[in-house]
Amino acid sequence: MLQTQDFVEAKLYSDEQSVIQDALRSLLQVRSALRLEMMIYRYQTGAISLGKAANLAGVSFEQMREILLGRGLELRLSVETEDEAKRDLMTLREHLNATRRPCGGLSLTV
Repeated sequence: MLQTQDFVEAKLYSDEQSVIQDALRSLLQVRSALRLEMMIYRYQTGAISLGKAANLAGVSFEQMREILLGRGLELRLSVETEDEAKRDLMTLREHLNATRRPCGGLSLTV
């Protein structure tokens, strides 16, 4: 069985953390249901906003809103700081630009 250290020793990655991050990124790209569940979790824990969760999950803001409501989750639609408002605005712009691209342009940050 392969170990993360094997990739480092083969000089394919600089460290084990890089191997893990790349593996997680690939996993979330391939398994959209898993990606959606992770973004729901991150939204629930307050790590990301509804807009960011929708964008990273690859669904529209309205779809994410309906998914969260369907699970009985409370929506947090307001922002508490100016920085959070700026991040949400940037996320919304990225999402709108991605929906205008022919391929949808999914981008993940894990």
